[in-house]
Amino acid sequence: MSYIKAGTDASGEDIKLFYTDHGTGNPVVLIHGWPLSHEMWDYQMAELPKHNLRVVAYDRRGFGKSTQTWDGYDYDTLADDLKAVLDTLNLRNVTLVGFSMGGGEVARYMSRHGGARVSKVAFVSSVTPYLLKTDNNPNGVDKDTFDTIVENINKDRADFLQTFSKQFYGVSLVSHPVSQAHLEGDFARAYVASHKATVDCVRSFSETDFRNDLSQIRVPVLIIHGDADKTVPIESSGELTANALPDAQYLVYDGAPHGIFMTNKDRLNDDLLTFIQEGSMVTNSSAAATH
Repeated sequence: MSYIKAGTDASGEDIKLFYTDHGTGNPVVLIHGWPLSHEMWDYQMAELPKHNLRVVAYDRRGFGKSTQTWDGYDYDTLADDLKAVLDTLNLRNVTLVGFSMGGGEVARYMSRHGGARVSKVAFVSSVTPYLLKTDNNPNGVDKDTFDTIVENINKDRADFLQTFSKQFYGVSLVSHPVSQAHLEGDFARAYVASHKATVDCVRSFSETDFRNDLSQIRVPVLIIHGDADKTVPIESSGELTANALPDAQYLVYDGAPHGIFMTNKDRLNDDLLTFIQEGSMVTNSSAAATH
């Protein structure tokens, strides 16, 4: 297995990030969402390398096969971990693709590290620009929502993860966009994460303000969000990210839930490939908005 060192913990032990690296060509780095691992990108990792791209995906600290540190789940540290991946592998002309919580890493990296090595970025179902409802962010999500998530994780993490996964994909009594087998796979991917990381990351992705980070992005941007996303509502995220980045390409997937890497995998792959390879405007008749 392949690991990248991302510093040391308080006891002096190495912090190791597990990663996969497939294909050749301009690099694409996939940053996974909460509470999953790099394995959520299964269908992207199987397709993108076929198109003369080098695709790297890694597990965030505390998740998947990476070191389960006690702390370091703030976005400054997570952006530094991303820097360790890019520097160690000496990646250049990189397209960063951040899903959900991973969009925060993209935004913070671009400001904290000046966008070094990066030529394009994509925000997919991203938590940017600021998920928490505050006086100066009235379209955000109430803090009570995140408090309840933490409470339910602490009460019974396994039960929370199984319930959360259904909302993640828009599963209901009448809608089954993913199989029960896939939901069980996601549970296995999420349950191996540390309890501490799972809780701490809720606070990080809900309470971190990325508005200033977005203002410092100087490369082409693609924003993709489903308008039926109940996990990261588009009104609190995708719409505001597009407003903050008026020159970005903005695609709204009509009727799509949060987990579009699975429910809309073919379209997502096509849109990412068009953006990465051509840099031209992505068009699709079902896109509700394009900026």
